[in-house]
Amino acid sequence: MSGTGQEQKDGGTKGAGREQPALISAFPHLLTITTRWADMDVYGHVNNVVFYSYFDTVVNEYLISKGALDFEKSPVIGLVVETRCAYFASLSYPAVVQAGLRVAKLGSSSVRYEIGLFQGSDQAAAQGHFVHVYVDRLTRRPVPLPEALKAALLPLT
Repeated sequence: MSGTGQEQKDGGTKGAGREQPALISAFPHLLTITTRWADMDVYGHVNNVVFYSYFDTVVNEYLISKGALDFEKSPVIGLVVETRCAYFASLSYPAVVQAGLRVAKLGSSSVRYEIGLFQGSDQAAAQGHFVHVYVDRLTRRPVPLPEALKAALLPLT
């Protein structure tokens, strides 16, 4: 690609043209997800709505594995307030998907997670983000990020 776009930290470009796929090496955490027959659509590939479930899966798997989320008892929970996905290639069944995770921004009460989905290539088949605003479980009002959550997320920045 020509140098007309702005270089991103993932090695892709953005600016003058279409967003370019990120490289798998840009994601510090990877989760292997096996596609399921139910993930397919009538066109013979994983349906676009399933990509978002993979996004949700890698984020929550990471938070749970690091002890930063107990979905039954945590007094602070993350609510998704924004999401986006760019598609570059189809995902198929039966196959393995590598879901890459990184943190683009840690705010005072929010986190922007970036996710790449990879299948048979070091370039993302799809990539996107979602933003969690962390709130009190009972009042649903924003609260500062708990220290345990910040500590768990720092390696992903």
